[in-house]
Amino acid sequence: MRIDLSRYRVKLAETEEERLGAQRLRYRVFVEEMGALASDEERAARREWDAFDPWFDHLILTTDAPVADPLDRVVGVYRLMRRDAARAGRGFYGTSEYDLGPIEASPRDSVELGRSCVAADHRGGPGMHLLWNGLAEYVLARDIEIMFGVASFPGTDPEPLAEALSFLHHRHLAPPELRVRARDEHYLPMDRMPAGAVDAPRALAAIPPLIKAYLRLGGVVGDGAFVDRDFNTIDVCVLMDTARMRAQARAFYERNRR
Repeated sequence: MRIDLSRYRVKLAETEEERLGAQRLRYRVFVEEMGALASDEERAARREWDAFDPWFDHLILTTDAPVADPLDRVVGVYRLMRRDAARAGRGFYGTSEYDLGPIEASPRDSVELGRSCVAADHRGGPGMHLLWNGLAEYVLARDIEIMFGVASFPGTDPEPLAEALSFLHHRHLAPPELRVRARDEHYLPMDRMPAGAVDAPRALAAIPPLIKAYLRLGGVVGDGAFVDRDFNTIDVCVLMDTARMRAQARAFYERNRR
């Protein structure tokens, strides 16, 4: 799978250098920018990783611009775990935060999304758009019907996010057949304000761009949030039916293959 557009390329990581480059970018964004915890080994290597990495496909955005370190050629990342890989390996990453029973029991094939990020000096351009279209090609080629994964608000204090979390709960709660729930020992209620007290424009302004992008594709959220102190975030589980992505993706690829 490969998409060439201007100075960028989107592809699945195939080499060790590409996988290490994905981990380097994750370190720069999640540890250096966002304040996530890292082990001494990760700090020495300037890479962020976990035990789930070998079971994920790593969708990367690379640049042809000159770089001092070859690992810095990776400027965008998504990691993707199909249900078959989860069953063959350690399970889904999100099971530490959510009861994923409704997804695991569904007859529809699924993929878990995570660790999405773009390098600071490549944000605001075509980078995320290309990653999204690479993701669309990935799910189309594999007949995946459900995408899901935790998405994050910065910080660990829920009070400043009360209106945004309440908006997600009241307006975008997943239907019962897909309604995953934050695990009891970590459950953070999202309905922190009554529905009638939520100002939608103000709530949307407080929602990170990635979560808003998921909502535009018909994304819904699970029941309850999770405070991830290791990553200095509050997480919500977002679920999407790929049917809404398919028409957009096909139009994009038809245009770019002429």
